[in-house]
Amino acid sequence: MEMSSQKNESADLVKNSVLYKEFLAEREEILRHKWIESEKIGQDIGFERALLDWIVKYRSTWRTDRSRQAKA
Repeated sequence: MEMSSQKNESADLVKNSVLYKEFLAEREEILRHKWIESEKIGQDIGFERALLDWIVKYRSTWRTDRSRQAKA
């Protein structure tokens, strides 16, 4: 198998994995939270602050809700 073919196959495996899809969904929520909180104070709060704030305040509930939706 060619090297580029192996890379494409690996990339497809990652893109189609449930773990990667969950990562992207969580990242989208964090970015949305960053935007909302930044708008509230009128300046960019930065990704790290948004990440930590979102984890503490919302991650557990978000994961529970997401898990329920997946089962429905």
